[in-house]
Amino acid sequence: MDLILPDFGLLVWTGLVFSLLFILLAKFAWKPILNAVNAREQKIAEALALAEKTKAEMQALKAENDQILKTARAERDQILKEAKEAANAMVEEAKSKAKDEATKIVESARQNISSEKAAAMADLKNHVATLSLEIAEKVIRQELTADDKQKALADQFASEIKLN
Repeated sequence: MDLILPDFGLLVWTGLVFSLLFILLAKFAWKPILNAVNAREQKIAEALALAEKTKAEMQALKAENDQILKTARAERDQILKEAKEAANAMVEEAKSKAKDEATKIVESARQNISSEKAAAMADLKNHVATLSLEIAEKVIRQELTADDKQKALADQFASEIKLN
């Protein structure tokens, strides 16, 4: 039963040693330990605050990056749209110029063909007229080799001439 009920002297000495140890610890160790714990707590709080601040900044940067990406995509789409419109306009302009040029070439070819045709017709008429004259000359020379035929032809021409 000694363990359950200690002596009074043991209790006094134990109390006295405990009190002395408590006073020594309170005077020399308790403040540095509390300061270290408080400093550690403050550092942890600062680190948490910094982490929260960094997290907020990251979210703001992410939102800003998303906005920049949206703007860039919109600009890209606008540039692509303008480029497509410009390309279509250039193609239409080129088609229009090609049609105009083709029309001019066809019209020029028609005019050339017409003038060449007229020149060929004139040349053909001249050639036919020359041939006709040569043939007529040869026929008349054969017909008029005799004097009596010449005289009859001269009389016929004279009778056809009308005098006013």
